[in-house]
Amino acid sequence: MSIVNDYIIALEDEFSLNRNLEVATSQKAYMKDNFIFFGMKTDLRRELQKPFLQKDHLPAKPDALQIVKLLWQKPERDFQLFGQELFFKYVKQIELVDIELIEYVITHKSWWDTVDFIAVKLAGAYFKKFPQKRKEVISNWLNSENMWLKRSAILFQLKYKTEIDKNFLSYIIQQNLNSKEFFINKAIGWMLREYTRTNPYWVIEFVNENEAALSNLSRREALRLL
Repeated sequence: MSIVNDYIIALEDEFSLNRNLEVATSQKAYMKDNFIFFGMKTDLRRELQKPFLQKDHLPAKPDALQIVKLLWQKPERDFQLFGQELFFKYVKQIELVDIELIEYVITHKSWWDTVDFIAVKLAGAYFKKFPQKRKEVISNWLNSENMWLKRSAILFQLKYKTEIDKNFLSYIIQQNLNSKEFFINKAIGWMLREYTRTNPYWVIEFVNENEAALSNLSRREALRLL
């Protein structure tokens, strides 16, 4: 068997041994019945996956990214939650071509629990390393019909603090104003709220200038800390 298959089989065996139908049912309901689960609470899953994420046990990056994509095709949500953390282990080795996998995991089995992690920790790191790709890729995301790509475009600078490109952030948000999508308006508010920790005056000015177009949800979230 290949390293990829061995790794996935070992992980699946570990997760299968810890099935809990009661917890799985609750998790499925919490996620609006979009996914099925083994029924491991987050603390248990993270404890079980620790050996798989230890430096000495990590596969070579090409194998790891293949594992991530294969885990994304499995039905249990636990595999995607693990897969994104595996991907993050290689964030310092991120390469130009990795945007293809980043887009894949954003647009497949999409929900906030994976998309937000990927947008902030993976796409955020990617665009810091390759700022020359921001305009092209983000423009494609904004022009797509995929809500989760649009949400990722809004959120990728969430932890940039003083490194946030304010003009680009303003452009991205304005491209999403008047949206009726909850996850878009929530993301706008979250992004602005986080930036109030660094530059509250800019956020206040932005909210005031765009008050007519901002949803009530976005405005309320943006100013929550002020």
